[in-house]
Amino acid sequence: MSDLSTATDLDSRLEKHRVELTGYCYRMLGSAFEAEDAVQDTLVRAWRSYEKFEGRSSLRSWLYRIATNVCLDMLTASGKRARPMDLTAPQTASSAVLRSRPEVTWLEPVPDARVLPTAVDDPAETAVARESVRLAFVAALQHLPPKQRAVLILREVLAWKASEVAELLGTTVASVNSALQRARSTLAESEPRASDAADPLDEEQQKLLARYVAAFEGYDMSALTSLLHEDATLSMPPYDLWLRGPEDIVAWHLGTGHGCRGSRLVPTVANGTPAFGQYRPGPGGRHEPWALQVVEISDGKIVGLNAFLDTARWFPMFGLPDGLS
Repeated sequence: MSDLSTATDLDSRLEKHRVELTGYCYRMLGSAFEAEDAVQDTLVRAWRSYEKFEGRSSLRSWLYRIATNVCLDMLTASGKRARPMDLTAPQTASSAVLRSRPEVTWLEPVPDARVLPTAVDDPAETAVARESVRLAFVAALQHLPPKQRAVLILREVLAWKASEVAELLGTTVASVNSALQRARSTLAESEPRASDAADPLDEEQQKLLARYVAAFEGYDMSALTSLLHEDATLSMPPYDLWLRGPEDIVAWHLGTGHGCRGSRLVPTVANGTPAFGQYRPGPGGRHEPWALQVVEISDGKIVGLNAFLDTARWFPMFGLPDGLS
């Protein structure tokens, strides 16, 4: 076999792990862009050191070991990410102050296709994978020390054996089990809020989202109020402002956020949940990108509206158009 065909074969073998590795790195880092950088670094390191790979473990396990080390190094340098709800108390619409924080502060959304493998035969495994990239769950992971985070993801999300995780981390099974117990305890103290998956949506969820689109595009605040849970939240990274409850959310849209009137929504999916590209009215009848809305729903109500405003970053990643005529 020629060197070229050998290299092509190795490229193919490494590349088939890209999506699942990106999902792992995203859960570790809380950033879509950093996750892709981490995976690229992982694959480059694997390529360069493949001759040293002795085959005592599977190629997949070896790649996860490299990816874990890359993520741990990145977390040492950058620290954890958060949602506005993790950093400040809720404000009221009447007294709200927009304070921007650096991009590296925020937990980021991610397209499902970047982090969720499609060729999975087990529906239960698919459900766990989708549940584990929800914004609330990934935000909760950020409260864990990096190695506990890795242990919890590998054991609870990816269903690795304790012995496999111990080998990957170069530690003992007892140490892995202890780290998992501490991680579970920490998560229990700030249990992620439940939200429904977007794929597939049942009939009632589809109707709820259709009513949301009609209410938002029609700027019908009475209809919007009827769709919101009493504890629904609205957040708008890169601002640390967040609001709780239909009254303040509606007051915001009628006050400071009145420029959203006349918006159009284009559906997509983010973090296993429904999402929309929001376009606000611009000059010449054109609608301009304004926000990536990630919508969390539960028990027939909207429990979270997460508006990520840096559209120059998010719209290309989600394949959303740069404007609507």
